[in-house]
Amino acid sequence: MFDFANSSYTTVIITVVYAVIFPKIIVGDGPDYRLGNLLWSVTLALAYALVVITAPMLGAIMDYRAAKKTFLFGSYALTIGATAALGFVEPGAIPIAMALLVLSNLGFAAGESFIASFLPDLAPKAKLGRISGLAWGLGYIGGLGSTLIVQLSTGAVERDNYERLRWVGPLTALFFGLAAIPTFLFLKERGTPQALPAGQSLLGIGFSQLRATLRDLPKLRDLAIFMLSLFFAMAGLGIVISFAFIYGDQVVRWKDSTKVAMFVLTNLSAAGGAVLFGPLQDRWGNLRTYRATLLVWLVAVVGIHQTGAISAATGGALGPEGVYLGVGVLAGLCLGATQSAGRTVVAVLSPAGRAGEMFGFWGLSGKLAAATGLLLLGWLQTVFGLQNAILLCALLFTAAYVVAGRVKEV
Repeated sequence: MFDFANSSYTTVIITVVYAVIFPKIIVGDGPDYRLGNLLWSVTLALAYALVVITAPMLGAIMDYRAAKKTFLFGSYALTIGATAALGFVEPGAIPIAMALLVLSNLGFAAGESFIASFLPDLAPKAKLGRISGLAWGLGYIGGLGSTLIVQLSTGAVERDNYERLRWVGPLTALFFGLAAIPTFLFLKERGTPQALPAGQSLLGIGFSQLRATLRDLPKLRDLAIFMLSLFFAMAGLGIVISFAFIYGDQVVRWKDSTKVAMFVLTNLSAAGGAVLFGPLQDRWGNLRTYRATLLVWLVAVVGIHQTGAISAATGGALGPEGVYLGVGVLAGLCLGATQSAGRTVVAVLSPAGRAGEMFGFWGLSGKLAAATGLLLLGWLQTVFGLQNAILLCALLFTAAYVVAGRVKEV
């Protein structure tokens, strides 16, 4: 249910609606929006950098105090509060919008790590892939439903429609707030809190646990290598998630009807892919499934870059919008599956009793990657344009595939 709830934030704010509102209306530097795109990249990167700094420490403290549910609630409250406050932002108020986006995305990204740390306790390792896949698939249904509600309520992303568009943040916060309630009512906190030794602080305990983890890295070789692979994969995914609809708006120049079709079809394909790949993970192996999805991503990225050429090769039978839509559905099949399989590999490789800490590093790897990828793309698109800069994703997915080949899944 938390995957169902928090997908409203990443879909509405980061991918589909506010990702277009920010450069087009809040910054408003048309017609190419290069400054708006750059500031969007910088804003998300700042939030991810804060997660990088805090996630492993908070994960270690959560494990020590058996307080994962408390930390999860804190991230949830921060996300919905800052997201709701976006309703007060006026066009041109760039620093305020950036600050609220940083805070809300910090809460969301931290919450991803916190909720993932519950996964190892939910079932035997052989069944975790199915559970993770079902949860991720349900998340896309939540993202689809919340975005449809928001878009039907707020209308087209145009400057003269901003009085309705300002409700994008409050409506998203309301959906997230209500949908996550079952998590806090029914999810059980497992583990036994440890008493704080005399003269010690939780911060000191956290640092001590992190130092122990660094000493244990030789024993966690496969997990450490896999985190490096995830770094490259999540850098590519972070770009796709944050720029897919911006790319459609600025490069493909799609119609609103195509935008709606892309949103619905990619979310349905992502949900189906996450659910279908879940049982495959348990039978075929989480790591093998993860690597297979990266190959699909390579094909999808090349298709995105060559949308116009593919359209021309069909003699115009498929317009650029139709090609982009087809490639989006292909990518959607692996959008949830890559993340779900990666999350399960981390759960399987994590030492017993240290899931919070390991998923803190998982969050660190993912968000540091997203920050790096977004900053690189933000800079590259100012030099080469967005269409050519998107090829960065192909390099990142290739690196992720090669590195993952050195991991042994137990």
